[in-house]
Amino acid sequence: MLGLGAELESRDIDRQPLSETELDELIGAREYRLFLNPRNQLYRERNMARETPSRAEAIRLMSGNPNLIRRPLVRRGQQIVLGFDEAGYRKLLR
Repeated sequence: MLGLGAELESRDIDRQPLSETELDELIGAREYRLFLNPRNQLYRERNMARETPSRAEAIRLMSGNPNLIRRPLVRRGQQIVLGFDEAGYRKLLR
């Protein structure tokens, strides 16, 4: 992982999409909107920046449209880093 010496277990969510239950558990009490990918076409078409879907609807949409999930998504235990965030990765490895 970016030369930080970490080994990752990966999952191709295009081939193995996350279920609604998995997404709900992964997001937990976090702000679900952070998991939405603003570069995604569906995000832009639905103007989600201004008309944010409910948590349940966002989870349903992300489960059916994996590219709507902000990536990479790196998890260690209960900690999550979304997007390319080298400082976040370093903090995760402490």
